[in-house]
Amino acid sequence: MNWQALPESELWDLMNQAELRMSPSQMRYWQTIRIGPEKWQQDPYGDLGQGFWVVGLIGKLVVWFNDIEDGFNISSYTDHGRIDEYWCNQDQLEWAVQQIINLIEDGHGLGHMGPPIALP
Repeated sequence: MNWQALPESELWDLMNQAELRMSPSQMRYWQTIRIGPEKWQQDPYGDLGQGFWVVGLIGKLVVWFNDIEDGFNISSYTDHGRIDEYWCNQDQLEWAVQQIINLIEDGHGLGHMGPPIALP
């Protein structure tokens, strides 16, 4: 069986299902950080599928879907459109959102978030 990149329509299905499982707190944070899915590059692992789907941004962190490993991840980025770190978590979206909440509320790892940026 050959691996194929996840179509955007299936990504939307995963996100919609995750929203149904989110707690009210997770949903509030998610509504603040989510973006429409964008393909971002990640070398070398993202090359085969022309990148990975990024679905959330906060500071210098992205929430993205690793369709090789079938899970959501959080990574830093330096340049918009390019994921700096590869992770192979098989997390549900609500787990990734909870990790962001924990970072914010615990004050750990906030240095990776960078300065505030204006949203469109």
